[in-house]
Amino acid sequence: MSTERQYEVVLNLEEQYSIWPTDYDRPAGWRAEGTVGTRQECLDHIDTVWTDMRPLTAREAS
Repeated sequence: MSTERQYEVVLNLEEQYSIWPTDYDRPAGWRAEGTVGTRQECLDHIDTVWTDMRPLTAREAS
């Protein structure tokens, strides 16, 4: 039986989103956002919540 790999949505200090396999250690500087699912489920979630692609420092400066 094949199980589809699970991913988690992660954020860096600039609040930029990415996905990361749950069976790997997260890279330094990235934290879990709370969403876990298939690759597509995580990408769909990011598409919904990441509406301003600018890094946090650029958003705060405007």
